Amino acid sequence: MLLHKCRFVLLLFFLLGTVTNVDAQGFLKARGQAIVDGGGRNVLLRGIGLGGWMLQEGYMLGLTGKWQQQHEIKKHIEVLLGQQRMEEFYDLWLANHTRKIDIDSLKAWGFNSVRLPMHYNLFTLPLNEEPVPGQQTWLQKGFALTDSLLAWCKANQLYLILDLHATPGGQGNDLNIADRDSTQPSLWQSEGNQQKMIALWQALAKRYANEEWIGGYDIINEPNWGFQDSLHDTHGLKEKDNGPLRKLMMATTAAIRQVDTNHLIIIEGNGWGNNYNGILPAWDKNMALSFHKYWNYNDQQSISQLLKLREENNMPVWLGETGENSNVWYTSAIRLLEKNNIGWAWWPLKKLGANNPLQIKTNHNYQALLSYWNGRRTDPPKESDVYSGLIELAMYTRLETNIIHRDVIDAMMRQPFSDKALPFKKHVISNGAEVEAVDYDLGISGVAYYDKDSANYRSVSQQRSVGNRGGVYRNDAVDIRKDSSAYERFFVSDIEDGEWLQYTVDVATPGKYTLELSVATASDTSRVNIGIVSNMVQQSVLLPATGGARSWQ
Repeated sequence: MLLHKCRFVLLLFFLLGTVTNVDAQGFLKARGQAIVDGGGRNVLLRGIGLGGWMLQEGYMLGLTGKWQQQHEIKKHIEVLLGQQRMEEFYDLWLANHTRKIDIDSLKAWGFNSVRLPMHYNLFTLPLNEEPVPGQQTWLQKGFALTDSLLAWCKANQLYLILDLHATPGGQGNDLNIADRDSTQPSLWQSEGNQQKMIALWQALAKRYANEEWIGGYDIINEPNWGFQDSLHDTHGLKEKDNGPLRKLMMATTAAIRQVDTNHLIIIEGNGWGNNYNGILPAWDKNMALSFHKYWNYNDQQSISQLLKLREENNMPVWLGETGENSNVWYTSAIRLLEKNNIGWAWWPLKKLGANNPLQIKTNHNYQALLSYWNGRRTDPPKESDVYSGLIELAMYTRLETNIIHRDVIDAMMRQPFSDKALPFKKHVISNGAEVEAVDYDLGISGVAYYDKDSANYRSVSQQRSVGNRGGVYRNDAVDIRKDSSAYERFFVSDIEDGEWLQYTVDVATPGKYTLELSVATASDTSRVNIGIVSNMVQQSVLLPATGGARSWQ
């Protein structure tokens, strides 16, 4: 059943999605304000980041406690299971999380690029573990994983952008992003760490210098460090100079160019990628600016500073990371970006959670472990249960066991370019037929449904609204919660005045039918309107109080 479902999803969105096809015509290059291929054709990158594969962030695993870094997660697993079983879990995680089937699916859905967040420790030893100070020990695991990913991308004609997500020592005070150990010198506090980073990029560039499906080198992900005022500006948002960041990126570029003159160099500003004070002008003719965009409005003003930098410096801009929001936000963001010829890479492809194309399933034993880690229980689960839960979780990272969120894919690949509603599922109406309320049509808000709480704009509004307040099943603005009394049953909740849902149905036999609604409400004044196409069938039907929000009648 799962394979059949997967095949259906891949076919549907390949046929209906808006696709930017790319054929290898030499290396991607910066030409003025555009990214072009070897034939000079404009290339609009539509990509996705493989967050959580080489580098886990705690929230992707359901962690809500104080420690979110991968090295802390490893320590906690080792305490419960020992080093050997901890390493077994991570080997299985790396083997299952991203495979050829994932990249095949991205191609079928309409994506044309992949951003790989790399952890340096899969490629080289930490500075304090080097047997000979000043020399670099190369590890084959990271290179082998990247080689495999590149082969899958080449087979599908997808560009692969290498992103150093966790630098030696860590590039900022947002610790989980780079798996930074704050007891050790950071990237900015250690010349040795900086030299290790430069050497790693030169090794990568030498290895892939002639690979045309490598789209570019994103050399430092989200630097966030206060160089001038480390006490009050810990993440570098107000930094005016950014001298150390510019110097390191220039040195890294020079090392890359010693072995590779082909590939696009992508740079990110301070303050999580957006503070470019003091970093420009460009020091290489084949360079692009990257920025990151989260939880703000999707209007021209939101990207005006990057557009200004693009014009002033005559160089292309790429949105290297965005996502973690509702489908409404995704559709409007992509419309904005593509109207301004800005390519994008969404974040991430999969995690525990429903606002990405693929959702990793959890399991009972892992949930018990999370309860312990997140402080909801004081005693650790049995060792055998911890082991079983983690191994099962690593197996569940495989696409065949992922939950495929067709609504998220549709919101990214079709809805930015179409106002048409499509059936979410095939509903055939006959006597006794049931239609789940959560299976309303696919489409933009105002066409397939309408909900007042549409997206999360917390970085500008200071309000932490989330769209779907239940955070399950679908990622539209409609509020959906899980029915705890039934397996894999969901219901629409928190319905406000004026909100509505649309369903496309096929009628098996013409005739008169009685519509019954399953409802739960504490109010005795709730009313509902029911229409077919544009005709109101029943208007302002009173729904009597059922005794509470979980008492169904």
